[in-house]
Amino acid sequence: MAKSNEIKIISKNRRARHDYNIVETYEAGVVLTGTEVKSLRLGNTSLSESYITVMNGELFVIGWHIAPYEQGNRENVDSLRRRKLLMHKKEIHRLMGQVQQEGLSLIPLSVYFSRGYVKMEVALAKGKKLYDKRETKKKQDQERQIRSRLRRDY
Repeated sequence: MAKSNEIKIISKNRRARHDYNIVETYEAGVVLTGTEVKSLRLGNTSLSESYITVMNGELFVIGWHIAPYEQGNRENVDSLRRRKLLMHKKEIHRLMGQVQQEGLSLIPLSVYFSRGYVKMEVALAKGKKLYDKRETKKKQDQERQIRSRLRRDY
């Protein structure tokens, strides 16, 4: 049976776009165990408290919660263990430089299945200040009001 090119989103980090200005996004593979993949297929995951760090020239996700698979017994691993991300070495070095020099952060935006593999959308982002968040909220409210007025008029 051929694998389709469909992308099935498992989880999104909704706070990321609220707390950060996204500069660039990348796709990375994730190294997981079998029971973790089964748990992901059930949607038992949360990206809200996770972040990405570089250790010894490799990327790792820290704080990503994947609930233990209920039918897995001794094969289950720690739900908050750090997980390795797979990217090309050139991309990793470029990201390392930008994180160290420009003070940017690496955060996960979403996790999804692509052609049977678990992939993560990684973002290079700059943290928003409180006044930036207020400005964004103000713009969203204004756009929402304009849309509702247009709908009411027609």
